[in-house]
Amino acid sequence: MNTQDVANRLVDMCRQGQNLEAIEELYGDNVNSREMPGYPEELVSGKQNVWNKSKQWLDNVQEFHGGEISDPIVAGDHFTCKMAFDVTFKDRGRQHMEEVCVFEVNDGKIVNEQFFYTM
Repeated sequence: MNTQDVANRLVDMCRQGQNLEAIEELYGDNVNSREMPGYPEELVSGKQNVWNKSKQWLDNVQEFHGGEISDPIVAGDHFTCKMAFDVTFKDRGRQHMEEVCVFEVNDGKIVNEQFFYTM
């Protein structure tokens, strides 16, 4: 899969709520995931650790009220998309979230992801 294929597949899977399956299918074993500075687990490495981080986030969701994921924009080995969510968390209540997500693809797998948002 080239970068466009990976980007399209990730967006499609996330739109269907298959976030954890997307990690299993599309992420490289040594993937790095970066959050904003100051966020717990600001840097997580390794596919299983990234999967665990995502599972923990999803397990903290009490209710999804809505969300949107933009179509990907691809440039070389990178792609980006905007994600927006209206979510009620078990531990912090309802929040509206927007983030820009940047991914790097190498040999058909996501090897880096970074999220930009206001905390």
